[in-house]
Amino acid sequence: MSEGLFGIHGAALEIRSQRMSVLGSNIANAATPGYKARDVDFAAALQARLGGADSDRASEGAMQYRIPTMASLDGNTVEMATEQTAFAENAVAYTATLNFLRGRVETVTRAIRGE
Repeated sequence: MSEGLFGIHGAALEIRSQRMSVLGSNIANAATPGYKARDVDFAAALQARLGGADSDRASEGAMQYRIPTMASLDGNTVEMATEQTAFAENAVAYTATLNFLRGRVETVTRAIRGE
């Protein structure tokens, strides 16, 4: 029922949440020598999720290592400006999806009450 009721937005919210976790890990490991920054290709993960993969497999399959624009001497590929920008963009998209779902739930609730 939730697939029909929420469409792709439930899957999108799961993937955005997982991407936020990956980006948060990158930021947390900005000073870890040899740490390789990763990111989730949202479009590929969503396509896999809609194709029937569970959310963890979809995200793992769409995981990519970030290629730095300026290499660090200690092998760390985290670039804070890039990570913070990606995190902020993902947070805005996550909030927008959550607001859409909240509105959908409120609409269904009003319909059930007969308002």
